[in-house]
Amino acid sequence: QVQLVESGGGLVQAGGSLRLSCAASGRTSSITTMGWFRQAPGKEREFVAAVRWTTSITYYADSVKGRFTVSRAYAKNTGYLQMNSLKPEDTAVYYCAAVLSHLDSYYVTVPTTYTDWGQGTQVTVSS
Repeated sequence: QVQLVESGGGLVQAGGSLRLSCAASGRTSSITTMGWFRQAPGKEREFVAAVRWTTSITYYADSVKGRFTVSRAYAKNTGYLQMNSLKPEDTAVYYCAAVLSHLDSYYVTVPTTYTDWGQGTQVTVSS
């Protein structure tokens, strides 16, 4: 099991940027994939981006491609989500999550695949 703590959320105007961080502790050597998800009020949790922990291969939802960049600092056990050109529709609680076993690419976007979750951080984009 790993413990995940997000930080970096806040209020920003449309067109602005934020960088979210996700600090991992515990069985960090077992992490294979770190994902980022978001949930807006009244909506289901949706996939945003993910990064393979050892290879840095990345995955993105179409809605954020070209605007968001997911990465990780392996030695710091920390994942990042750089969000640029933010839009009001990006407003949501953002969560990081981890998988500690092999994960086929097909399941990278599926929230129930991830076993450990952070507490979430609010991102609000004003128009």
